[in-house]
Amino acid sequence: MRPFVPEDEWTRTFPAWPEQEFRRALVVAAHPDDETLGASGLLQHLHAAGTEVTLVVATDGEAAFPESGAAERAELGRARREELERSLAAQGLDVEPIWLGLPDSDLTAHAGELTDALREHAADRDLCLLPWPDDPHPDHQAAGRAALAAAPASAHRWSYPIWMWHWRAPDAPDIPWRQAHSYRLTPSERTAKAAAVGEFTTQLKRGPRGEDPILPAEVLAHFDRPFETFFRQPPETSAPVERFAALYQEADDPWQVGTSWYERRKRSLLLASLPRERYGTVVEPGCGTGVLTRELAGRCDRLVAFDPVPSAVERTRTAAPGAEVRQGLVPHALPSGPVDLFVYSELLYYLDEADLEKTIEASVAALRPGGDLVAVHWLPWAPEAPHDAAGVHERLAAHPALETLVTHLDEQFRMDVLRRR
Repeated sequence: MRPFVPEDEWTRTFPAWPEQEFRRALVVAAHPDDETLGASGLLQHLHAAGTEVTLVVATDGEAAFPESGAAERAELGRARREELERSLAAQGLDVEPIWLGLPDSDLTAHAGELTDALREHAADRDLCLLPWPDDPHPDHQAAGRAALAAAPASAHRWSYPIWMWHWRAPDAPDIPWRQAHSYRLTPSERTAKAAAVGEFTTQLKRGPRGEDPILPAEVLAHFDRPFETFFRQPPETSAPVERFAALYQEADDPWQVGTSWYERRKRSLLLASLPRERYGTVVEPGCGTGVLTRELAGRCDRLVAFDPVPSAVERTRTAAPGAEVRQGLVPHALPSGPVDLFVYSELLYYLDEADLEKTIEASVAALRPGGDLVAVHWLPWAPEAPHDAAGVHERLAAHPALETLVTHLDEQFRMDVLRRR
């Protein structure tokens, strides 16, 4: 028997769900009712805000009672489809589920088929909501991992746990609490969710041979909270160069570096925070359109700038004709030194764990003793980024070879200037 964790042991609190607009959301469920138990309040909120919601259900949940025969399973599958339709209506969700009809309790064996199907529906979505990929139920694991594989690089990915609340201990080391956020339901959303859960009668009553209900009272208690918990699922690999190349094809200045107040304010603060008026060799990885490069060129004897996107390289060469500008990607294009100043603007959080570690270590090794490194990053978590600004800057501040000289933190970005000991 799996251990049972009562609801009153889950006492953690989390930051609020980051409020932002989403145009089109893909919601994935392994079984009919997963999405209602784990995300009903959020789905109601998104729907009311005008988000186009596509719900894909991998199985019909026909194997909920394993001893049932083929005819019983077929009938249960039909019933569970009808229950979900009534549940969505109770939530006020004008959503027509997409049924994949894959075998219940055997999704792992159909992972490729599931991924292909989800990829078709994930195109052009800016939000993907999926079962937690480490949820104790193997179907939830398979559905979550397939959804992550299918999600476009530009989509925010969030997961919702289901059986974790019942079968896992709150102190389990692999639960990603740092990435947890909660959505607090309004009273009307909570009422609608309770009504929606009540529609899944096949899961609330005993099975055909007297089996215990799939959703007994102690399980339902986990989903009667005034909030729902979601885990951010950042990508595990560095952001693909193709993603940035596509942005440069769509616009001359994709991030409005030359015009937005955010960029102008951030750039002015960065330049004013450099401890020295002039440097010898400055290196600027990820130079983009060269707006900052042009400013840095007036503060040094030699400036090396690089970017992985060819069109960005050409724009930087035009913006800063005196700089040495080339195509390159961190950590591979980093010079061996000696370097007097590294400037990392909106770059480090796009690196996966291995690339981030190599980039930090190579930069520190290339810095002269007394050389500086400045990092500045937007605080909201970009969908393509394996890390956020807070995590990156904490890593830099904790490096034994670096001493923090300046820290600036406001509602939009964090900047640190660090010196090589």
